[in-house]
Amino acid sequence: MGNISRKEAIRQGLLLTSSLLLGSRLRSYGSPAGLGVLSPDSREGEGGKAAAAGRADWMAGKWGMMTHWIAPGPGSEKGKRIEDLNQAVDQFDVPGFIEQFKKTGADYLIFTVGQNTTYYSSPNAVMDKYMGAGHCSKRDLVLELAMGLKKINKRFIAYLPAEINEDPSMYTAFKWNPKDQREFEKRYTEFIRAYSLQWGKYVDGWWYDGCYSYGDYYVPRNWQLWCAVSRAGNEQAAVAFNNGSFYSGYTQPLTPLQDYLSGECPGIKNGQIAITDKTDPNKSIPARRYAPGTKCQFHVLFPIDNKGEWINEKDGPMAPPKYSDAELFPFMSNCLKAGAAVTLNAGIYQDGRIGQETLMQFSRLSDHLVLQSGKKY
Repeated sequence: MGNISRKEAIRQGLLLTSSLLLGSRLRSYGSPAGLGVLSPDSREGEGGKAAAAGRADWMAGKWGMMTHWIAPGPGSEKGKRIEDLNQAVDQFDVPGFIEQFKKTGADYLIFTVGQNTTYYSSPNAVMDKYMGAGHCSKRDLVLELAMGLKKINKRFIAYLPAEINEDPSMYTAFKWNPKDQREFEKRYTEFIRAYSLQWGKYVDGWWYDGCYSYGDYYVPRNWQLWCAVSRAGNEQAAVAFNNGSFYSGYTQPLTPLQDYLSGECPGIKNGQIAITDKTDPNKSIPARRYAPGTKCQFHVLFPIDNKGEWINEKDGPMAPPKYSDAELFPFMSNCLKAGAAVTLNAGIYQDGRIGQETLMQFSRLSDHLVLQSGKKY
């Protein structure tokens, strides 16, 4: 699957160019669509407005699970992966997944709607209009999962890339043009808005990948537009934009309009967040719930199993948890006590199940957090 090489290429690209990015991250691009971290003064103005809405308040001191189920799905534990989009989506066991999720003790789920395979696990009329039928499943897997989580009082965050750089077959229809992305932005946000209206208040937030500032990934964006279409169906939806975050040394939000930090990172190192920027070892677990100097909810996200890979690409059993309880549990406790949010990415099989050993560690983690605080964080 092309999305694997894309993720690895991005990771490597960020590591190789992090020194350049760090040197220029305070650069202003001079408009609401500017890409890059704004100065502290400009952050304070619009950041305060975002914080006043309180859209990410529910994330403070909470932890969640993310899965990379990218249509038509990851590897199969037994047998071979199904290649047909609708067959793969139809065999996803939603009740079984919800039952497993309950056992993890997690407060929310980040689920991939699609990423660079040209397939999506939910119908979308705008995608059909521009690309023709066949790219979206007939079954609305995303909505079923979000509805199932609401029944057990859990939250749901939808994942989408904010670009189509690795999808050449979509370039013409969505007007992808690195020299002028205004028409792409118009069409792609129309696509997002359709999903937001379709799912309504069942979706509590959005996590947008691929908001990078190098090469063809750079898209000068109208952040107000992106936030508006994301909240078309739920005005309280929390939004995050990912520019590599801790992978490339960023500890600040990409725009003051986002509600929580994307937080992508390699994992844990010496009890701290493994941040690429080694020049400042103090950039790790915050003293309070916000990213320093902002009103943006602090959040960290990293893989928990599958050898540290985000996606379970191969058929057959996946690798067990990466971290011991002794390493993971204190880190989680410290983050949550500070008011940060933490998301653990778990490998998932095509039928919608996560690994049994990972599930057991999640359950132990939940028990540990309850014991530590006398109540669930």
